[in-house]
Amino acid sequence: MAFVNEVGIDLGTANVLVYVKNKGVVLNEPSVVAVNKDSDEILAVGEEARRMLGRTPANIVALRPLKDGVISDYDITERMLKYFIKKTCGSGRFFRPKIMVCVPSGVTEVEKRAVREAATQAGGKDVFLMEEPVAAAIGAGLDISQPDGVMVIDIGGGTTDVAVISLGGIVASKSVKMAGDKFDEYIIRYMRNVHKLYIGERTGEELKRTIGTAYPREDVIEMECRGRDLVTGLPKTVIVTSDEMMKALEEPLYTICEAVHSVLEITPPELAADISNSGIMLTGGGALLYGIDKRISERMGIEVKIAENPMDCVAIGTGKALNTLEKLESNRLNRKEPLI
Repeated sequence: MAFVNEVGIDLGTANVLVYVKNKGVVLNEPSVVAVNKDSDEILAVGEEARRMLGRTPANIVALRPLKDGVISDYDITERMLKYFIKKTCGSGRFFRPKIMVCVPSGVTEVEKRAVREAATQAGGKDVFLMEEPVAAAIGAGLDISQPDGVMVIDIGGGTTDVAVISLGGIVASKSVKMAGDKFDEYIIRYMRNVHKLYIGERTGEELKRTIGTAYPREDVIEMECRGRDLVTGLPKTVIVTSDEMMKALEEPLYTICEAVHSVLEITPPELAADISNSGIMLTGGGALLYGIDKRISERMGIEVKIAENPMDCVAIGTGKALNTLEKLESNRLNRKEPLI
């Protein structure tokens, strides 16, 4: 395998995407690692590990090392990153690529340092950090270099990042820990409370992907859901409708709409006028939830567009930013300060 010098990584709570310069997105796998608790050996990473969620024996645990957009298990995150970098970039004793990693807009300095150190320990020569909304805007094809306001809502697995960007920088932003994973949790909770049925993470995600709804559908759709009856303790199957999914997701959707509203409230009036004309761009895996664009548009009174490849936007934006690494590096050295 030929060595790759520059890579962009979307280190997501649900998925890790790797962008290689001149090749595009070359890897998109779940942020899941299967570990043998007895030997501390990593047995599987990515899709193979995700299939083990909720199905492992006592000595094996399938876990997500990132929670709410930040690292919750530093050691496992480092080893996962090392695996993905080796898989996509090759490996060598003296080979260390430049890495651009995306972080949510609301992370603390301590969390930024943890991401930078994990990427360095995983094999990065120089590690740069970039805020997710900026990367999402670039990946969605928006021109953020002009003095015009653009608004991006990036709904990932752990966080929803809302930002108004102008002249390449964030003017107003908010990050809330209400996104794809929370959607699954609320669906699981709804099934437990209403149908007295206990289901796992994978089933909750399947319900979200298949019949999940943020806005009333013209035709109600149904899906069979299997789980454990909380009363009898035996396996049970129930029929769930898309209308029920809308009820289950009411609270997280309300929280996201309120976050968008709060950012618009603190946006300078000239930029708010630009956004009213150009609309809001929706990116991230959460953008694929049926009707979420209509839901936000109705609440804000502004057109909401879904990016062409919403899940890949952050990784693509990170990759495009790699082309300006030399400029970013020189600016950083001149200012004697970190990139963000």
